[in-house]
Amino acid sequence: MPVPHDQPRSIDRRVRVQGEPVDSYPALPPEAGRGSVRRITVVGEEVLSHPCREVAQFGTAELSALIDDMFRTMYVADGAGLAANQVGVDVRLFVYDCPDDRGIRHVGHLINPVLDEPDAGRRRLIDDFEGCLSVPGAAMEVPRTDRAVVRGFDKDGAPLVIEGTGYFARCLQHETDHLLGHTYLDRLSKRDRRDALRQMEERRADVFAQREARGASLGR
Repeated sequence: MPVPHDQPRSIDRRVRVQGEPVDSYPALPPEAGRGSVRRITVVGEEVLSHPCREVAQFGTAELSALIDDMFRTMYVADGAGLAANQVGVDVRLFVYDCPDDRGIRHVGHLINPVLDEPDAGRRRLIDDFEGCLSVPGAAMEVPRTDRAVVRGFDKDGAPLVIEGTGYFARCLQHETDHLLGHTYLDRLSKRDRRDALRQMEERRADVFAQREARGASLGR
């Protein structure tokens, strides 16, 4: 999921890392500094269209390296969230660095996430524009709830409960959808889906060029 253009990523004292507030945090998290860039899959590839496997082993070097690479890849693509199947890995994991509508920056990863269904009385759908790193260059209005709670684990197997509002709630829902084998295109009408794919075809070359330039500026 792309970074919202009206809320650029920056060094901010109002930051939550893995759901916990911290005094300050760098613009580029340590994971991104350690990782390497992987290719981002594009809608139509099989790995994006089926549910991902649960992570069974925690605390492994391979899992840590995947998280590092996903952070690095997300930053090169100027993303706010990235799911493992978007780098071609069929496991239930996503990373995020996303602002909410109160200006709080949320950074972390979540493994085997499960999205809580909100009570009917607390469910408020918001239509807003949404993009996807696997649908490069396209953006369409998608209804999402204005609050989301996702339960899962960190890379060492410790349980996590991550709550988001506004754009961060949208990000949590978007990335959890990916791990169920869905993109936001699946929530669109046939007409809007065709429009999104047309946008992608027109703009994807520019998006890929921007990613290449950003990767070069990050030094690896």
